[in-house]
Amino acid sequence: MQVGVTDIMLSIRDLRVHYGAAQALFGVDLEVRRGETVALVGANGAGKSSLLKAVMGLIRPSGGAILLDGREVTGSSPAAMAALGVALVPEGREMFGDLTVRENLELGALVLKPGRAELARRLEEVCARFPKLRERLSQRTATLSGGEQQMVAIGRALMARPRLLLMDEPSLGLAPLITDEIFDIIHQLSRSGVTILLVEQNAARGLTASGSAYLLANGRITGQGRSQKLLVDPELRRAFLGAASGNNPAASRLGAAGLTNIRLEKEMTTHKTFMPPFRTVEELQAHQLRGLKWTVRHAYEGSSFYREQLDRAGVTPDDIRTLDDLRKLPLTTPEDLRDGYPFPFRAVPYEQIVRIHASSGTTGKRKILGYTQKDLDDWAHFFARCYEMAGVTPLDRVQISVGYGVWTAGAGFQAGVEKLGALAMPVGPGNIDLQCEFFLDLQPTVFCCTASMGLLMAEEIHKRGIADKINIRKVIYGSERSSVSMRKKIADLFGGVELFDIVGMTELYGPGTGIECPHHDCIHYWADYYILEILDPETLAPLPDGEWGEMVVTTLAKEAAPLLRYRTHDITRIIPDPCTCGAVLPRHSRIRGRTDDMFKFRGVNIYPAGIDRLLSEVPGLGSEYQVHLRRDQAGRDHMLLKVERGEGVEARRADELRREVIYLIKHRLMVTPEVEVVAYGDLPRSERKSQRVFDIRITDSVV
Repeated sequence: MQVGVTDIMLSIRDLRVHYGAAQALFGVDLEVRRGETVALVGANGAGKSSLLKAVMGLIRPSGGAILLDGREVTGSSPAAMAALGVALVPEGREMFGDLTVRENLELGALVLKPGRAELARRLEEVCARFPKLRERLSQRTATLSGGEQQMVAIGRALMARPRLLLMDEPSLGLAPLITDEIFDIIHQLSRSGVTILLVEQNAARGLTASGSAYLLANGRITGQGRSQKLLVDPELRRAFLGAASGNNPAASRLGAAGLTNIRLEKEMTTHKTFMPPFRTVEELQAHQLRGLKWTVRHAYEGSSFYREQLDRAGVTPDDIRTLDDLRKLPLTTPEDLRDGYPFPFRAVPYEQIVRIHASSGTTGKRKILGYTQKDLDDWAHFFARCYEMAGVTPLDRVQISVGYGVWTAGAGFQAGVEKLGALAMPVGPGNIDLQCEFFLDLQPTVFCCTASMGLLMAEEIHKRGIADKINIRKVIYGSERSSVSMRKKIADLFGGVELFDIVGMTELYGPGTGIECPHHDCIHYWADYYILEILDPETLAPLPDGEWGEMVVTTLAKEAAPLLRYRTHDITRIIPDPCTCGAVLPRHSRIRGRTDDMFKFRGVNIYPAGIDRLLSEVPGLGSEYQVHLRRDQAGRDHMLLKVERGEGVEARRADELRREVIYLIKHRLMVTPEVEVVAYGDLPRSERKSQRVFDIRITDSVV
């Protein structure tokens, strides 16, 4: 997207600064967009502080121009810059030690001459952001710790309610834990809309706290770009770290600038990719054929169940010569898994199985799957690939709020985080207070959950008023469908986060077998680990690409419990065209529903996903709904659809919304429901999957 002139708050052009005959800045160009945090990183003597002083009017440039909102302010006085909404947090804090905290803070608004009542309001705002200072308002600033003095320095600048905040070395001289606290405050200020130009010697800190950055060395800009990309770009690391190591950080130009703080013990994770090496579809298909041949032979020789199935179908491993021969194999089903309880499809000796996971068992016996060590290693590898595709990096903090225990979810999400090299926070589902506590105190950047849990937490942080105090940038969710309106609500209440739908199932390793593309129009699936077919769920005939049908999977490397043409009951379609994101891996649509959650109403097959989509089209409705099915004494079926009004939508609109929903359902699904519009929040939320279909119709037993 092209940035307009009005989006640029600060523009620096060809800036030069001299101290006598010594030149500090050599033609620096820099821009800061409105609402953005921009970092300027570099070693001591690079010219960072000189640039901030020139902007603030503390030193006069010897050349170039400084523009604020398109207006040239080069050489303006500090008082004039303050009046224009610019404030500086200086290097070394520059406290008046004999004055109290209150007096130091009030100095920040002095040039603006606010009235007594306005001064009190601003002081209260600062104390709300820095609770520690409220307790020390009457204390001499010289008696405070370094971290507390830095809070006073930031608070003093905020007393001017700046539009542009200049911060010079906020971590200088502070212990790591105090630095964490200060940078948490910087994150909060950024999320609240303050535009920040951050000068920081510790490059790792500066880059993780900003959206974009400039690298300054010897008075010149030597690199620029998005901060997250700069952090993990191997070429930039080599260029700026040179021969530096943990034992000798000074061996590079920016070694002392903190780039060596980027987890050098995990150096390989900063440029390792988990994507497959295939560049063409033909290379991928050759890999798939090798995997298919191996899997069929492995299943035939290792599993009594598969040997019996293949013999009955008249197929041997030698019959698999092309990928088209896949269709010679018999289909397998969830019922086959349950019938083989407790170790179905087992194709290796018991002593090679190192772990089991199981399904919930809500439809009968649990489906238990065994894993060899290679199975677990493969799972962790392609789960890390999911995070990579979602743009998660080793510098992210990932709060994992899915189920742990015998389920696959928690273990898979955690293994992928650790394989990637990021920080895993295994919180598990539920415990809303703990979730919020970690959001605030540990500042995770990625939140992993079910769609229902995502909505529950989005509404909770909105209710608690903490959306601008947390740092979630991405939500990775799975385990159930989500409507368009539900996704939008989660994103909006989290403050504009990016959502990624992740897919998977217990039988196929677990979650992580594919993830939503960064362009958010498809799911890329890991075709180097399994083959995906789409079949007509009634005739079981193959369907052409682009048509909706049942997903059937065949694994290519799974040892303990391989799958041969396993019917998943998930409804999706293969998208044949190349993806705009450039990935060679094939893709399918987001899961529309399941063949086993479809219900019949008056002869019509209805999927909950179809109701999802229709409700998303009605402005004024929320994302939560329930379908209640009953049968009266005359044998007629009735469907009651309960839907929520959107947040803030007036109750008097209920009848209008009800009629709109009835119209859409009648004309799109060809059935007429009863509709009840309830207040926002009336329908239950869950940290797990939400039940949305309640079918209490009487059915005759099969004798």
